[in-house]
Amino acid sequence: MNSTMSSATLRTGTNRPLRRHLSFRQTIRNSFTMAYRGLLKIKRTPEQLFDVTLQPIIFTLMFTYIFGGAISGDVASYLPVIIPGILVQTVITTSIVTGVQLREDMDKGVFDRFKSLPIARIAPLAGALLADTIRYAIATVLTLSMGYLMGLRPEGGFENVVLAALLVIVCAWAMSWIFAFFGVIARTASSVQGISMLVLFPLTFLSNAFVPTDTMPKWLKWFADVNPLSHMISAVRDLINKGTAGWDLAFSLIGAAVIVLIFAPITVRAYMRRT
Repeated sequence: MNSTMSSATLRTGTNRPLRRHLSFRQTIRNSFTMAYRGLLKIKRTPEQLFDVTLQPIIFTLMFTYIFGGAISGDVASYLPVIIPGILVQTVITTSIVTGVQLREDMDKGVFDRFKSLPIARIAPLAGALLADTIRYAIATVLTLSMGYLMGLRPEGGFENVVLAALLVIVCAWAMSWIFAFFGVIARTASSVQGISMLVLFPLTFLSNAFVPTDTMPKWLKWFADVNPLSHMISAVRDLINKGTAGWDLAFSLIGAAVIVLIFAPITVRAYMRRT
């Protein structure tokens, strides 16, 4: 009788269909859980925030007092120009950390251990990108606060400053997919940082972030004018200083959407292949 019951139990368990895929809702829940894990890592090692806390302060002070008098005549006149540029440059540069930390976790075998958990395979990747939006928000608040302490008074109003901040955070999150892709395909964390800076350095400095493009040579002016970061910086300036939204804002949002549409699928595919 016991053998009959055991065989029946085995047949019942064997015939029960196994769930191979998690629901979309469960995937979202797992992703936010992994994002919370990322926040706990920041809490345990707060030195991870040194770049997003010190860089906005140092860069704002340095660029403003070095170039302010030469470019705009005085510091007060230069603040409406430099603060949006520093804001975009700082937050976009911060998004490199996504790829670097992703590569470090993969090298440590963290994602291999996640395989044994009943979670969506994509959740660790999605969670990492979600958690880093906190870093972008911190860098944004610090940069704008430094500008205010130095004398910047946004004529666009508080609501447009918030819109400008959200624009920068959204675009930085979109850019982080590029660096996440580098993090998945590169062999070391240092190579991720090197490749990312090689891409980002000319985009940030060959733009209208720090100086007007009118004084540049024609060939360089052409590059700076078509530079996507120049459009993003112009959109932030319009929102903060004038309270207006034009083509530069639309171009920035369209560009962010295109980046996500291109790099999110190939990053996920590469990540799934390697984990």
